[in-house]
Amino acid sequence: METEPTWHELLGSKNWEGLLQPLNLTLRLLILRCGDFCQATYDAFNNDQNSKYCGTSRYGKKSFFDKVMLENASDYKIYCFLYATARIGALEAIFLHSLSHESWDRESNWIGYIAVTSDEVSRKLGRREVYVVFRGTSRNYEWVNVLGARPDSADSLLHPKSLQKGVLSGDSSKNKEDEDEDEDEDEDEVKVMDGWLKIYVSSDPKSSFTRLSAREQLQAKIKALRNQYKDENLSITFTGHSLGASLATLAAFDIVENVVPVDIPVSAIVFGSPQVGNKTFNERIKKFSNLNILHVKNKIDLIPLYPSALLGYVNSGIELLIDSRKSLSLKKSIDTGDWHNLQGMLHVVAGWNGDDGKFELKVKRSVALVNKSSSLLKDEFLIPGSWWVEKNKGMVLDENGEWILAPPSDENLPIPEY
Repeated sequence: METEPTWHELLGSKNWEGLLQPLNLTLRLLILRCGDFCQATYDAFNNDQNSKYCGTSRYGKKSFFDKVMLENASDYKIYCFLYATARIGALEAIFLHSLSHESWDRESNWIGYIAVTSDEVSRKLGRREVYVVFRGTSRNYEWVNVLGARPDSADSLLHPKSLQKGVLSGDSSKNKEDEDEDEDEDEDEVKVMDGWLKIYVSSDPKSSFTRLSAREQLQAKIKALRNQYKDENLSITFTGHSLGASLATLAAFDIVENVVPVDIPVSAIVFGSPQVGNKTFNERIKKFSNLNILHVKNKIDLIPLYPSALLGYVNSGIELLIDSRKSLSLKKSIDTGDWHNLQGMLHVVAGWNGDDGKFELKVKRSVALVNKSSSLLKDEFLIPGSWWVEKNKGMVLDENGEWILAPPSDENLPIPEY
């Protein structure tokens, strides 16, 4: 009989050894939960540029999980929303802005949230689970070409003690006698992709939402959570899909580097992640015994190949390699967006039994979810494509007989977290 893994093992304390092939049922459920948390950011994101509230969450924190119809919604509560700024021109491809002159904020976008298990669930588990969820891009692939792909120094993320030691971060006291020494030093420096870093650390002093960068918001909230639940066991799980996966990896590294002690387990369970940093970045990640990264990757997905090893990037974490072609429910699509689709990946996770095993759903999961934002499901299922939309696209008939975009209720209005 299979021994049930401990919570620490599910979060990667043993690098998920013996849990991936075959895929352990409890781990499978955890992966699907993280995927559903990621999907919630897509389902809630207001991407209608006609709306004054384009770039926000359509749903407020109190009813968020009910509105996105998360399974066991009452088990979790939103602790806070996270925002990022799009002041950098290249980021216009991934941040959306309202066309209205009365826009809620000219430069910021909702980028994710922090959720915690409810008091009742935490008592049953004997721990408080914290989930940090980053939103991916709702657009297809244009962001790949416009984000800064060059590797940039991650010194701003390193703890001051790390910089003082000059370990894995390029020692500025060295004498640069020739170009060879420059190159060697450059290779020893922790570097991450410029685009990911800008999204994470940029702030806008004119905005009440991004007066603090996403990084500063996250660090402050994690410190507050540690204090609030200081008498409980804590675990922190970062998750994201696509762009959100890269931010989740970067943020998880930052939190173990600067905020939490080694006795708090931190994991990143990510989907379809582009590469984040160089070899030295990965070496630094491996120095933290409490940080583990699991990357769920579709074998035919092209996005995880970006930005490219040619620029010095490497893959981060342990891979769970799946293949969407194994499912007989999915079309043989040649659309690269379908290969990267989150719900398509989650469907495959639900039925994955390895390269040599037969694809067979091991957990109850509606196949209709595949078409939530795609048309990847075979036509024989009679499920419309991209079916998750606001009723009438948010249009309502007002008291004067005019059709207008419905304003959000007071509960759903964006409110600065600081």
